[in-house]
Amino acid sequence: MSERTEVEVAPGQKVTATIYPAQKGKQAGISLILGHGAGAGQGSSFMVSFASALSGRGIDTVTFDFLYMAQGRRLPDPKDKLEACYRAVVAEVARRTPGKLAIGGKSMGGRIASQVAAGDARDVAGLVLLGYPLHPPGKPEQLRDKHVAAIKVPMLFVQGARDTFGTPAELRPILGKLKAPAELFEVAGGDHSFKVLKRAGFSQEATYEMVLERIEQWLRRNLAA
Repeated sequence: MSERTEVEVAPGQKVTATIYPAQKGKQAGISLILGHGAGAGQGSSFMVSFASALSGRGIDTVTFDFLYMAQGRRLPDPKDKLEACYRAVVAEVARRTPGKLAIGGKSMGGRIASQVAAGDARDVAGLVLLGYPLHPPGKPEQLRDKHVAAIKVPMLFVQGARDTFGTPAELRPILGKLKAPAELFEVAGGDHSFKVLKRAGFSQEATYEMVLERIEQWLRRNLAA
């Protein structure tokens, strides 16, 4: 069962975080915070299903809504406000849990997590980025990668082969230049949300299971005591 807690971002401004406790008997001693994408909050089917499944695999998982989403606005806040919100959640989770902490998220949520990790994020031990938005669709020249070189912790990029925000082929040369360990898992036939075409020959459920398995294995290999 998940539980909710309020996180103060600034005086008079709070967001709600949802905690999905690791299944008893499988606990890895790792917490993972996942930020949502720009258009759908923590209550979206993608966020709920991934957080629930990861907790069932022994990972304490936390989701939250950025302030603009919590306040019912459609357009995301400027990046400094998005980062401040994410940092507040990191501080709260780090205070509550004694184990290793990884952060990340879907699309925009992952990008903001990477920007937080590139700064002063001493509590963060790893990054899990689901569909990293390397550039806006159709604008490959507008790369969002300058800060990535400053990240010092291990990173896992899960990227769909058909992702219009950046394909695995576009990410590989960037990751190859990083000093910190960076692993890329390509979702065969997957789009920005890892959805596969019916003609792919394998089910959507099987695709998500492969992604979840890789995330769990990577976290246990890189962060577990």
